[in-house]
Amino acid sequence: MKFLHAADIHLDSPLKGLDRYEGAPVEQFRSATRRALENLVASCLAEAVDFLLIVGDLYDGSWKDYRTGLFFAAQMSRLRAAGIPVFLIRGNHDAESNITRSLRLPENVYEFSSERPETKRIEALGVALHGQSFAKRDVTDDLAARYPDGVPGAFNIGLLHTCASGREGHDSYAPCSLETLRSKGYDYWALGHVHQREVLSESPWIVFPGNLQGRHAKETGAKGASLVTVENGQVVRVEPRPYDVVRWAVWEIDLSSAPAPDQAIELVREQLVRGMAEADGRLLAARLVLVGATAAHSALVGDPDKWSSEIRLAANDVGSERLWIEKIELETRAAIDFTSLAERDDAIGQLVQSLADLRKDRSALEALMSEVVADLKPKLLPELREGADGVRLDDPQFLAALLDDVEQLLVPRLLEKERLP
Repeated sequence: MKFLHAADIHLDSPLKGLDRYEGAPVEQFRSATRRALENLVASCLAEAVDFLLIVGDLYDGSWKDYRTGLFFAAQMSRLRAAGIPVFLIRGNHDAESNITRSLRLPENVYEFSSERPETKRIEALGVALHGQSFAKRDVTDDLAARYPDGVPGAFNIGLLHTCASGREGHDSYAPCSLETLRSKGYDYWALGHVHQREVLSESPWIVFPGNLQGRHAKETGAKGASLVTVENGQVVRVEPRPYDVVRWAVWEIDLSSAPAPDQAIELVREQLVRGMAEADGRLLAARLVLVGATAAHSALVGDPDKWSSEIRLAANDVGSERLWIEKIELETRAAIDFTSLAERDDAIGQLVQSLADLRKDRSALEALMSEVVADLKPKLLPELREGADGVRLDDPQFLAALLDDVEQLLVPRLLEKERLP
């Protein structure tokens, strides 16, 4: 017996902010969740699975129009023609209270009730499936505690949309413990909600397959579902199968060995080549984080637009239309011993020491902050103050980081001028 366990498809999940990026492949991202679902269905047919499980968040919320439901129904009809049943539960995003439109699905699709846990038998396979849908988005009760014990003599599967014992970055919905799950006597727990693949246990198998398609830079790596093979009533294999069509990556690239910007660009290019090889022909969306103490730092931060454009040019050369650079974060540092510089008895030494003292002196930093806020904040355009990268002049930590930036930009230039004849 074989079955596929999928979750968190988020069909037609809306794009958030991608249209602000020049050159972003918006249309490919917009269709990515649909193409990933098509890949999942194609795999069901190719593997001749006995059934498919969809464990919550099939949809991202209420449909914009009926086309979302029509597309899903059409894919399920492909499985109906092959005699493959589908069992699904609703999660926090597609809870009954969230979805205001509905369509009658093909008869091979069975949706578990949101009122109470229920059991569905597949007599020909000796399988008992247990599940409960979310009635509303904010389910904070331990749903698993109310699931029935496993059916004696059957292969028991639990479908549960849950944060389990809690996962960073995921809301605490339907929390439960491993002890509760194990106490039910099930052979396989098909979980959903957590977007990173994770195997919580192999005895019994308790699995988060991850989401079907990454949607932003926090959902990196291969995304897909789990193919489960059962022999003689025992799980013998749980294989991750990738179905994503767009793959997200965040690469930290160490430029310490680069003596100049041109060599830094070559190090970036090498990472782009490696990343493209690992993407297996998919569209790759990459965020680059450039780090390391490098002699190229001064030139890179001195003209960031130029060198960012050079990186994007290299990406276009390496990946053409299959590689998109979502963001470039320049976090390099000057290859300078600032501790030794602070000991110098000259203007540069005094500057370095003054900046170090200011970072340590909270009251002095707050005094500087009050002056800066009073003078500059009214002059800042609203768009410069908003968002995660906004200028926060009333935040001491932000101002301290600005002092680091001043040191990293100004001191190398002063030293360069010092070396001039």
